[in-house]
Amino acid sequence: MIQILSSYGGLLLRAMGQTCILALWGLFFGSLLGLIFGILGVMKNRVCQVIQQVFVTIIRGIPMMVLAMFVFFGVPYAFKNIIGVNLTLSALQAGTICLALNSGAYMAEIIRAGIQSVDKGQMEAARSLGLPYWRAMQRVVLPQAIRTMIPTIVNQFIITLKDTSILSAIGFPELVNSAKNVVANTFMSFQTWLIVGVMYLIIITLLSWVAKRLERRLARGRE
Repeated sequence: MIQILSSYGGLLLRAMGQTCILALWGLFFGSLLGLIFGILGVMKNRVCQVIQQVFVTIIRGIPMMVLAMFVFFGVPYAFKNIIGVNLTLSALQAGTICLALNSGAYMAEIIRAGIQSVDKGQMEAARSLGLPYWRAMQRVVLPQAIRTMIPTIVNQFIITLKDTSILSAIGFPELVNSAKNVVANTFMSFQTWLIVGVMYLIIITLLSWVAKRLERRLARGRE
Protein backbone atom coordinates (compact mmCIF):
# COMPACT_ATOMS: atom_id res chain seq x y z
CA MET A 1 0.00 0.00 0.00
CA ILE A 2 2.86 2.39 0.81
CA GLN A 3 4.36 1.60 -2.58
CA ILE A 4 1.11 2.52 -4.32
CA LEU A 5 0.77 5.77 -2.36
CA SER A 6 4.36 6.77 -3.06
CA SER A 7 4.23 5.94 -6.77
CA TYR A 8 0.62 6.70 -7.66
CA GLY A 9 -0.68 8.89 -4.82
CA GLY A 10 -0.42 12.04 -6.91
CA LEU A 11 -2.24 10.36 -9.81
CA LEU A 12 -5.08 9.23 -7.56
CA LEU A 13 -5.39 12.66 -5.93
CA ARG A 14 -5.58 14.33 -9.34
CA ALA A 15 -8.19 11.78 -10.36
CA MET A 16 -10.16 12.57 -7.21
CA GLY A 17 -10.00 16.23 -8.17
CA GLN A 18 -11.27 15.39 -11.66
CA THR A 19 -14.08 13.40 -10.06
CA CYS A 20 -15.13 16.34 -7.87
CA ILE A 21 -14.94 18.80 -10.79
CA LEU A 22 -17.06 16.52 -12.96
CA ALA A 23 -19.60 16.11 -10.17
CA LEU A 24 -19.76 19.89 -9.65
CA TRP A 25 -20.30 20.56 -13.36
CA GLY A 26 -22.91 17.83 -13.52
CA LEU A 27 -24.77 19.19 -10.51
CA PHE A 28 -24.49 22.80 -11.76
CA PHE A 29 -26.10 22.07 -15.13
CA GLY A 30 -28.40 19.53 -13.48
CA SER A 31 -29.61 22.27 -11.13
CA LEU A 32 -30.41 24.50 -14.11
CA LEU A 33 -32.37 21.68 -15.74
CA GLY A 34 -33.99 20.85 -12.42
CA LEU A 35 -35.02 24.48 -11.92
CA ILE A 36 -36.66 24.61 -15.35
CA PHE A 37 -38.49 21.29 -15.04
CA GLY A 38 -39.22 21.81 -11.35
CA ILE A 39 -41.05 25.04 -12.11
CA LEU A 40 -42.85 23.37 -15.02
CA GLY A 41 -44.05 20.75 -12.56
CA VAL A 42 -45.78 23.27 -10.29
CA MET A 43 -47.41 25.33 -13.03
CA LYS A 44 -51.16 24.99 -13.45
CA ASN A 45 -50.75 24.36 -17.17
CA ARG A 46 -51.31 20.65 -17.80
CA VAL A 47 -48.97 20.58 -20.80
CA CYS A 48 -46.09 21.90 -18.66
CA GLN A 49 -46.76 19.25 -16.02
CA VAL A 50 -46.77 16.49 -18.63
CA ILE A 51 -43.45 17.73 -20.08
CA GLN A 52 -41.92 17.65 -16.59
CA GLN A 53 -43.27 14.18 -15.86
CA VAL A 54 -42.06 12.78 -19.20
CA PHE A 55 -38.54 14.16 -18.70
CA VAL A 56 -38.27 12.85 -15.13
CA THR A 57 -39.74 9.44 -15.98
CA ILE A 58 -37.50 8.86 -19.00
CA ILE A 59 -34.22 9.97 -17.44
CA ARG A 60 -34.82 8.26 -14.09
CA GLY A 61 -35.86 5.10 -15.91
CA ILE A 62 -32.62 4.78 -17.90
CA PRO A 63 -29.58 3.28 -16.10
CA MET A 64 -26.61 5.64 -15.89
CA MET A 65 -24.38 3.24 -17.82
CA VAL A 66 -26.84 3.14 -20.72
CA LEU A 67 -27.24 6.92 -20.64
CA ALA A 68 -23.46 7.42 -20.68
CA MET A 69 -23.03 5.08 -23.66
CA PHE A 70 -25.92 6.73 -25.49
CA VAL A 71 -24.51 10.25 -25.02
CA PHE A 72 -20.89 9.32 -25.80
CA PHE A 73 -21.45 6.92 -28.72
CA GLY A 74 -25.08 7.20 -29.79
CA VAL A 75 -25.49 10.97 -30.08
CA PRO A 76 -22.43 11.52 -32.36
CA TYR A 77 -23.56 8.56 -34.48
CA ALA A 78 -27.04 10.05 -34.84
CA PHE A 79 -25.65 13.46 -35.77
CA LYS A 80 -23.40 11.95 -38.43
CA ASN A 81 -25.82 9.46 -40.01
CA ILE A 82 -29.13 11.26 -39.60
CA ILE A 83 -28.32 14.97 -39.67
CA GLY A 84 -25.05 14.72 -41.58
CA VAL A 85 -23.02 16.69 -39.06
CA ASN A 86 -19.78 15.38 -37.59
CA LEU A 87 -20.02 15.74 -33.82
CA THR A 88 -17.31 14.62 -31.44
CA LEU A 89 -17.80 14.66 -27.70
CA SER A 90 -14.91 14.39 -25.29
CA ALA A 91 -15.27 12.14 -22.26
CA LEU A 92 -15.59 15.27 -20.09
CA GLN A 93 -18.35 16.74 -22.27
CA ALA A 94 -20.26 13.47 -22.51
CA GLY A 95 -19.82 12.82 -18.79
CA THR A 96 -21.07 16.30 -17.89
CA ILE A 97 -24.13 15.92 -20.14
CA CYS A 98 -24.87 12.49 -18.69
CA LEU A 99 -24.56 13.64 -15.07
CA ALA A 100 -26.51 16.84 -15.80
CA LEU A 101 -29.42 14.89 -17.28
CA ASN A 102 -29.43 12.34 -14.49
CA SER A 103 -29.08 14.81 -11.63
CA GLY A 104 -31.45 17.21 -13.41
CA ALA A 105 -34.26 14.66 -13.26
CA TYR A 106 -33.81 14.26 -9.52
CA MET A 107 -33.27 17.97 -8.96
CA ALA A 108 -36.53 18.67 -10.77
CA GLU A 109 -38.38 16.65 -8.16
CA ILE A 110 -36.40 18.24 -5.32
CA ILE A 111 -37.19 21.75 -6.57
CA ARG A 112 -40.82 20.91 -7.28
CA ALA A 113 -41.24 19.58 -3.74
CA GLY A 114 -39.39 22.59 -2.32
CA ILE A 115 -41.65 25.05 -4.14
CA GLN A 116 -44.76 23.16 -3.05
CA SER A 117 -43.57 23.28 0.57
CA VAL A 118 -43.94 27.07 0.53
CA ASP A 119 -47.39 28.20 1.62
CA LYS A 120 -49.56 29.04 -1.41
CA GLY A 121 -50.53 32.26 0.30
CA GLN A 122 -47.03 33.59 -0.36
CA MET A 123 -47.56 33.46 -4.13
CA GLU A 124 -51.09 34.82 -3.83
CA ALA A 125 -49.90 37.73 -1.68
CA ALA A 126 -47.10 38.55 -4.13
CA ARG A 127 -49.50 38.45 -7.08
CA SER A 128 -51.99 40.65 -5.22
CA LEU A 129 -49.22 43.25 -4.85
CA GLY A 130 -48.88 43.36 -8.63
CA LEU A 131 -45.84 41.12 -9.12
CA PRO A 132 -45.91 39.00 -12.31
CA TYR A 133 -45.84 35.21 -11.81
CA TRP A 134 -42.15 34.77 -12.67
CA ARG A 135 -41.06 37.76 -10.59
CA ALA A 136 -43.07 36.46 -7.62
CA MET A 137 -41.49 33.04 -8.08
CA GLN A 138 -38.01 34.58 -8.23
CA ARG A 139 -38.35 37.09 -5.41
CA VAL A 140 -40.75 35.43 -2.98
CA VAL A 141 -41.20 31.68 -3.46
CA LEU A 142 -37.79 30.39 -4.54
CA PRO A 143 -35.76 32.09 -1.74
CA GLN A 144 -37.99 30.36 0.83
CA ALA A 145 -37.95 27.04 -1.04
CA ILE A 146 -34.15 27.01 -1.32
CA ARG A 147 -33.81 27.01 2.48
CA THR A 148 -35.62 23.68 2.64
CA MET A 149 -33.82 22.27 -0.40
CA ILE A 150 -30.18 22.90 0.57
CA PRO A 151 -29.60 19.70 2.62
CA THR A 152 -31.25 17.60 -0.10
CA ILE A 153 -29.14 19.28 -2.77
CA VAL A 154 -25.97 18.41 -0.82
CA ASN A 155 -27.17 14.81 -0.65
CA GLN A 156 -27.79 14.88 -4.39
CA PHE A 157 -24.21 16.08 -4.90
CA ILE A 158 -23.03 13.04 -2.91
CA ILE A 159 -25.05 10.77 -5.20
CA THR A 160 -23.71 12.54 -8.28
CA LEU A 161 -20.15 12.20 -6.97
CA LYS A 162 -20.60 8.45 -6.62
CA ASP A 163 -22.24 8.23 -10.04
CA THR A 164 -19.07 9.57 -11.67
CA SER A 165 -17.52 6.12 -11.19
CA ILE A 166 -19.83 4.82 -13.92
CA LEU A 167 -18.20 7.20 -16.41
CA SER A 168 -15.00 5.15 -16.32
CA ALA A 169 -16.81 3.13 -19.02
CA ILE A 170 -16.34 6.00 -21.51
CA GLY A 171 -12.72 6.62 -20.56
CA PHE A 172 -12.99 9.72 -18.40
CA PRO A 173 -9.92 9.85 -16.09
CA GLU A 174 -11.90 9.92 -12.84
CA LEU A 175 -10.87 7.98 -9.74
CA VAL A 176 -12.16 4.54 -10.69
CA ASN A 177 -10.66 4.68 -14.18
CA SER A 178 -7.31 5.80 -12.78
CA ALA A 179 -7.45 3.04 -10.18
CA LYS A 180 -7.93 0.48 -12.97
CA ASN A 181 -4.71 1.73 -14.57
CA VAL A 182 -2.87 1.47 -11.25
CA VAL A 183 -4.08 -2.11 -10.81
CA ALA A 184 -3.00 -2.96 -14.35
CA ASN A 185 0.50 -1.61 -13.63
CA THR A 186 1.01 -2.98 -10.12
CA PHE A 187 -1.28 -6.06 -9.93
CA MET A 188 -2.14 -4.87 -6.40
CA SER A 189 -5.90 -5.01 -6.67
CA PHE A 190 -6.80 -5.23 -2.97
CA GLN A 191 -4.57 -2.38 -1.85
CA THR A 192 -5.53 -0.08 -4.73
CA TRP A 193 -9.28 -0.47 -4.29
CA LEU A 194 -8.90 -0.12 -0.53
CA ILE A 195 -7.20 3.24 -1.03
CA VAL A 196 -9.88 4.34 -3.51
CA GLY A 197 -12.63 3.26 -1.14
CA VAL A 198 -11.07 5.26 1.70
CA MET A 199 -10.75 8.34 -0.53
CA TYR A 200 -14.42 8.16 -1.47
CA LEU A 201 -15.35 7.54 2.16
CA ILE A 202 -13.47 10.63 3.36
CA ILE A 203 -15.06 12.96 0.78
CA ILE A 204 -18.57 11.58 1.22
CA THR A 205 -18.33 11.61 5.03
CA LEU A 206 -17.33 15.30 4.94
CA LEU A 207 -20.20 16.13 2.60
CA SER A 208 -22.65 14.16 4.77
CA TRP A 209 -21.45 16.11 7.81
CA VAL A 210 -22.01 19.38 5.94
CA ALA A 211 -25.53 18.26 4.97
CA LYS A 212 -26.40 17.39 8.57
CA ARG A 213 -25.00 20.68 9.87
CA LEU A 214 -27.03 22.63 7.32
CA GLU A 215 -30.16 20.67 8.15
CA ARG A 216 -29.80 21.36 11.88
CA ARG A 217 -29.08 25.05 11.30
CA LEU A 218 -32.04 25.46 8.99
CA ALA A 219 -34.26 23.59 11.47
CA ARG A 220 -33.24 26.03 14.22
CA GLY A 221 -33.94 28.95 11.88
CA ARG A 222 -37.50 27.76 11.32
CA GLU A 223 -38.22 27.46 15.06
